[in-house]
Amino acid sequence: MPRSADFHLRRALLTDLAALVDLELASFAYDRMSARQFRRHLSSPNAAVLLAEGDEGLLGSAIVFFRRGSTRARLYSLATSVAARGRGIGKALLAAAERCARERGVGTLSLEVRRDNSAAVHLYEAHGYRRSAALESYYDDGAPAWRYEKSLQADAS
Repeated sequence: MPRSADFHLRRALLTDLAALVDLELASFAYDRMSARQFRRHLSSPNAAVLLAEGDEGLLGSAIVFFRRGSTRARLYSLATSVAARGRGIGKALLAAAERCARERGVGTLSLEVRRDNSAAVHLYEAHGYRRSAALESYYDDGAPAWRYEKSLQADAS
């Protein structure tokens, strides 16, 4: 996986479980993934858990879900630690998630994002994601979401 000057990307391992859970708790107030869920996804052929790490430890993570026989995948989560924001980690993880999906023959990557998460909305729109649906009361706390999609076919070159 790619390396930047101050962080590198790789697939997550079971030994990263505690750090992934800590990042999840620090990043999201609702709809958090549990240690048990992470453990299952780390060993699942239908999920890819990617992470960015630097000298200071885990800086961010991305989780992609695949459905057997489908040409669509879902970016379930992208999180960057507060201390690491503004360093291009979200952008790098998004690109890594797209590469991972392309390598598995996926043609479309979709995701949901809170409507009030303007930084994430900007990231996705700046990288070619198109809004495809408005989802009312999508999250556990009743917050609405946007669904986005991106064709990975055009990016394959």
